[in-house]
Amino acid sequence: MDMWMKIALAVVLGIMVIRLWPAAMHMMKHGPEGSNEDWRAALLPIAAVVGFIILLILMVRGN
Repeated sequence: MDMWMKIALAVVLGIMVIRLWPAAMHMMKHGPEGSNEDWRAALLPIAAVVGFIILLILMVRGN
């Protein structure tokens, strides 16, 4: 990738961060708080995916 393309990409990403920062701060202050049930509901699918990947790895290593 040319140097001018890298610089342009860095500038665009910087502008995006600057534009999104106030909205992110507003959501952090005024957004809903997560409860224990919300965290459990989020961790259950993640644990299922990790378990499935471990199962796939064990199946491949068994051969």
